[in-house]
Amino acid sequence: MSKNTTTPSAPRGQAREALRRRQQQQAAAQKRLRTIVRTAWIAGITVIALIVGVMVWAVAGARSSSTALPASGEPAVPAFATPAGAIQFGKTDAKTTVSVYADYMCPFCGRFERANGESLQRLVAAGTVRLEIHPMAFLDSQSAGSKYSTRAANAFVTIANTDPAAALRFNQLLFANQPTEGTSGLTDQQLAALAGQAGAAQEVVASFGRQAYAPWVAQLTQKAFDAGVTGTPTVKINGQVFTGDLYTPGALDAAIRQASGA
Repeated sequence: MSKNTTTPSAPRGQAREALRRRQQQQAAAQKRLRTIVRTAWIAGITVIALIVGVMVWAVAGARSSSTALPASGEPAVPAFATPAGAIQFGKTDAKTTVSVYADYMCPFCGRFERANGESLQRLVAAGTVRLEIHPMAFLDSQSAGSKYSTRAANAFVTIANTDPAAALRFNQLLFANQPTEGTSGLTDQQLAALAGQAGAAQEVVASFGRQAYAPWVAQLTQKAFDAGVTGTPTVKINGQVFTGDLYTPGALDAAIRQASGA
């Protein structure tokens, strides 16, 4: 019997098959790795794009929600405003300028308006007086957290920006319906009702909530204090503080006639 000295063929075939399977497994693993990398890269780009989109949307939203302020960051300035921080009414070439510094929560300002408001409006209409109203807002702390002084002043300035005549009537109505100091003041709905009574346009009244001129009111309040105003009402005739009787009808009127040479 002869002896077979060759290596059996079955084991060699098994080795080749095992090598082929390992190669297939390696190829599949590399393919999965490439897929994972590609998916992560696409996802990363998507996340970055999403982040950029959110940032662009946020910036655009911030710009659109701050339309009350110009690009410089300065408060929006209403029409008919003076550099000193007042809303002016009447002819610019009137012989006499009367400046009134008032806070709509100030009870003494209410007394002053009730004594002199109608007379001042007649003088403005006659062209004798240019009236400058400085609507200050330093008594917000006296309105139970409602910031009534600022809300009322903003409403007044908002109306004056488009309709000075209605603003003067609104000014008079605010003092005629003045809330007691220390209360929350008139509600936004009550302010809107008075504005409508004064003849303000509905779209103007609807914009009160934006508080577009609240920053300007805060700025002019500080300007008044910096200029030496120590309390309200403060009244000036041609730049000079009126030291006469502010609460008796006729006293201010007489001083204005004297200043105008009437």
